[in-house]
Amino acid sequence: MRALIVEKPGLPPNLVVKDLPVPVPEPGEALVQVAACGFCHHDLLVMTGVLRRGVNPGIVLGHELAGRVADVGEGVTSVSAGDRVVSILTNACGRCDRCLQGREHRCRTGVGIGHGRHGGFAEYVCVAESSLVVLPDTVDLTEAAIFACPMGVALQAVKQVAQVQPGETVLVTGAGGGLGTHAVQIAAALGGRVLAVTSSPEKVEALEKLGAAEVLEAGGSEETLDFSELVMAFTEDEGADVVIDTVGSPLFGSTWQSLGQFGRLVLLGEVAGQPVRINLAEIVFRDAQILGSSGVSRALVQEVFEMVSQGTLRPVASRILPLEEAAIAVQELSNRSVLGRIVLAPGG
Repeated sequence: MRALIVEKPGLPPNLVVKDLPVPVPEPGEALVQVAACGFCHHDLLVMTGVLRRGVNPGIVLGHELAGRVADVGEGVTSVSAGDRVVSILTNACGRCDRCLQGREHRCRTGVGIGHGRHGGFAEYVCVAESSLVVLPDTVDLTEAAIFACPMGVALQAVKQVAQVQPGETVLVTGAGGGLGTHAVQIAAALGGRVLAVTSSPEKVEALEKLGAAEVLEAGGSEETLDFSELVMAFTEDEGADVVIDTVGSPLFGSTWQSLGQFGRLVLLGEVAGQPVRINLAEIVFRDAQILGSSGVSRALVQEVFEMVSQGTLRPVASRILPLEEAAIAVQELSNRSVLGRIVLAPGG
């Protein structure tokens, strides 16, 4: 089978498509023929050498995968050959307390797909049956590839962790990216007034169509107002009730200053891995909550599918590329020109 391998991390990374043996599913696993796999910022960080911890050498990246079951291992009962499936981000055991609680993404013995074990930037991949969600035959597999990440990840952050309520002001940073474009839609669908922050002026119109009430510019010229000042202006100095932060340290100062009294700041992404400074007294006197959110459960992936079917959430996959053109994905994600997600199609 064809598989994308990072021979040497860097910017640009040395990427090659190699011929590897088709894996054989172990007991409890399914062999999935990959139709599509989203290109996440996680993959970019590994390829450029920023993220190294826990990444096995020679790993096949890609954790946002959808395809058809080609074969199953011993004891598999929940999926069958021919089923259309999408995977969560973790290869879960299905038996520990967290899996039984519906928190498969934090399985006690789980291993990250495309991180600790081979992922979906290949024609075939083995995934635990307890990490797969079966989809109807009518589902577009290119769109389904991003049902878990970024769509389900955004749904968990906005609905379960932030618990956005109708009428609340929700600020989304990195709004033009994979997490951001879907967080904007979900917050709007829950009745929130969405303020979207982007460093890409060409994405303003698209973000407005996705549900943003206002689009604010970040990282502009020296004459441009800090977006936290704009947030205060649009909220009559109240600040945002909720901040969904998909960027992290590069914008944290402005992000924190945008949060209102009793606000909830949900940290969903970190693109630079740098420390930030914060006065703890400000958290106390602002009565603020700073929350982390990562991963997605099978139940939330199913909920994403239902929202897409109802038309309340739209997958934003702006470009589809073969494995051989992954370098284009690296370049476009690095310069932030991508709206939503780029998807790789291992089958060509």
